[in-house]
Amino acid sequence: MLKLRGAVALFGLSVFTHGAMADAELDDRMIKLASNAGCFTCHSVESGKPGPNGLAPIGPAWQDVGARYHGQPKAKDALLRAVMDGTSLYASHWKNKISGIAMPPNAVAIKEADAKKLVAWILNLKK
Repeated sequence: MLKLRGAVALFGLSVFTHGAMADAELDDRMIKLASNAGCFTCHSVESGKPGPNGLAPIGPAWQDVGARYHGQPKAKDALLRAVMDGTSLYASHWKNKISGIAMPPNAVAIKEADAKKLVAWILNLKK
């Protein structure tokens, strides 16, 4: 019985380790993708980071975006449209939390397939 418990524990540890490594690799790929697309000009991954010159950040932190939209049925599509087409300066719900007025369209900076991956990753970020 002890051998079986040890094997189960070892298997569980290897699954956890592989899962953690896969998550870290995904994080690295998404950060590289976002960096290449220029996303970090306005956004950060972590909440609470100041923007340029100590002002409010230009765009919301992705942890905040993920927390706000996680689990909402149409969030992936809405965020994908925001990334690709930009947002309206009249419909910002981040008012008084960011210094930017609206998100510009990014279809020239990132492929839609890559934006889908990035949005899915953002929606699963944890604070």
